[in-house]
Amino acid sequence: MTDAVTKLWEPSPERAAAAQITAFMQKANAESGAGASDYDSLWQWSVDNPEAFWAALWDFGGVIGEKGDVTLSDPTAMPGAKFFPNGKVNFAENLLRRTGDGDALVFWGEDKVKLRYSWDETRAQVAKLAAALKADGVGPGDRVAAFMPNMPQTIIAMLAATSLGAVWSSCSPDFGVQGVMDRFGQIEPTVLVAVEGYFYATKTIDIRDKVAAVADQLPTLKRVLVVPYANAAPDISGIKDAVMWDAYLGDGAAPELSFTRMPFNDPLYIMFSSGTTGVPKCIVHGIGGTLLQHLKEHKLQTDVRPGDRVFYFTTCGWMMWNWLVSGLAAEATLLLYDGSPFHPHPDILFDYADAERMTLFGTSAKYIDHLKKIERSPKSTHKLDTVRAMTSTGSPLVPEGFDYVYAEIKQDIQLASISGGTDIVSCFVLGSPISPVWRGEIQKRGLGMAVEVWNDDGKPVVGEKGELVCTKPFPCMPIYFWNDPEGEKFKAAYFEAWPGVWCHGDYVELTKHGGMIIYGRSDAVLNPGGVRIGTAEIYRQVEQMPQVMEALVIGQDWDNDVRVVLFVRLAEGVTLDDELIKAIKTKIRTGCTPRHVPAKVLAVTDIPRTKSGKIVELAVRNVVHGRPVKNVEALANPEALEEYRDRAELAE
Repeated sequence: MTDAVTKLWEPSPERAAAAQITAFMQKANAESGAGASDYDSLWQWSVDNPEAFWAALWDFGGVIGEKGDVTLSDPTAMPGAKFFPNGKVNFAENLLRRTGDGDALVFWGEDKVKLRYSWDETRAQVAKLAAALKADGVGPGDRVAAFMPNMPQTIIAMLAATSLGAVWSSCSPDFGVQGVMDRFGQIEPTVLVAVEGYFYATKTIDIRDKVAAVADQLPTLKRVLVVPYANAAPDISGIKDAVMWDAYLGDGAAPELSFTRMPFNDPLYIMFSSGTTGVPKCIVHGIGGTLLQHLKEHKLQTDVRPGDRVFYFTTCGWMMWNWLVSGLAAEATLLLYDGSPFHPHPDILFDYADAERMTLFGTSAKYIDHLKKIERSPKSTHKLDTVRAMTSTGSPLVPEGFDYVYAEIKQDIQLASISGGTDIVSCFVLGSPISPVWRGEIQKRGLGMAVEVWNDDGKPVVGEKGELVCTKPFPCMPIYFWNDPEGEKFKAAYFEAWPGVWCHGDYVELTKHGGMIIYGRSDAVLNPGGVRIGTAEIYRQVEQMPQVMEALVIGQDWDNDVRVVLFVRLAEGVTLDDELIKAIKTKIRTGCTPRHVPAKVLAVTDIPRTKSGKIVELAVRNVVHGRPVKNVEALANPEALEEYRDRAELAE
């Protein structure tokens, strides 16, 4: 059930007029006869005229490269359509378009390390590293992998690798050896970039043993490049083929920076599915499609301008890192942070926002919910006068999360809940700087993305729940899966439900405002009595209760049907007694429907989640049903699963 929806924010006429999307719309009207007067009419034109839209975006985004004579070949093939099939681009060349002594990269590693690189310093470091990699034989198509925190050297290494036409892949240093091998073992990198240790929640964690074990198990590696982070002068003698960052780059002046232009649809990134149902899928994204989509999402959907200061709280194992890094192509400064967002104190990210004049604050719904739970009021303690937009992803942002942001963080802010995924290294639904923010709704469908909501009969619906689909090709579709020569895994992942239509696996509703509400992953949808219930609907009710810190809900097969089972992690000092169980059930019944009320409510001390912080309903469902969880290495806290195994309460 949808609330009566409240408008929480609207841009001033001046702000809307000055937005880059407004300039783009005027250009599209003048040059292509788009006839657009607002976001929705621009979106309609963009999906009806993909060739004109993406060609116009290439020009507006100032893409450096050769466009070629064809914008879209095989436009009805899904998969199979190719954007700019004769085009040539280099990713790093587009990200390093700016020069000068202004900040390109700013870094805080909790309160332990601070670094700052200008555009010219960044370019010099990239040039030196690219020359060293080239001397080591790295060239087009070779894989360079990183086992790194979100720090400047990670971005410099990515830019150096991609300047040569090499393919980049990364994961964060909290992964275990098996988790790294499940990923990098499949793609056979020639170079590994790694730190010797990192900081988290004020602790220092040495990972040299893990780096050594990974290096031993990757026979294709020629070089391990070690970045000193937690320890300035570590002993790396135990790591095969290891060399320190500074020694590898050398002392001399930086050589001339050069870029190898590659076909538009050649590989840029290898990303990995979360891997909780087996070895992670290796999703390969193209150079041009990633660049074009990110330019669109930064410049048009988020209004990132030259000189803006863009932040996203992310690790290198999450696609939001790849999204953040592309902010360089919009000529923005990147504000990088690594470590716990609550250490040394809960306001550290707001300190960062004020100190570095942040313009875009990117975070997760869970972070916003946690701030609300611990009753922080950043607007009372911080200026936040430069922050124009806040984006939230990772899980649905509930309506109360919207209320909290406007009440306790900032009133005049574009709050954009965004959603897409690793599969497209970008978003299907996200913000519009010229449109209102409605409580509990993602603002709009992305330009050029023919997103619809289909019911079980494959018919588009508005104001009803259904599957998020995309009915036309788009440039940031994966170019293929690694080691999937016939494309069978790729087709099975997205095109099995409706051939020729991308089915994303999100259970959603398109609103009358042209916005979107996400109710959860389709494969985690509950089905008691044959009625489909999105998990987000239940979380929204429970997480309003101060006694509950967070929750996880599954459907348990029971008595030839499915019953709803709710696990709750309680606030300190709270006990799950009959009175609290009754209060939880009442809250869900009155906020949702009687069908949403769990048959069982059970207390746990921890909720299992992936490395990027997403809770894993499917893994818990498998444990409850006595089925194996195929890849616990994908979890940040696999030990948490034991609390869900063989629970006596679930046998009655």
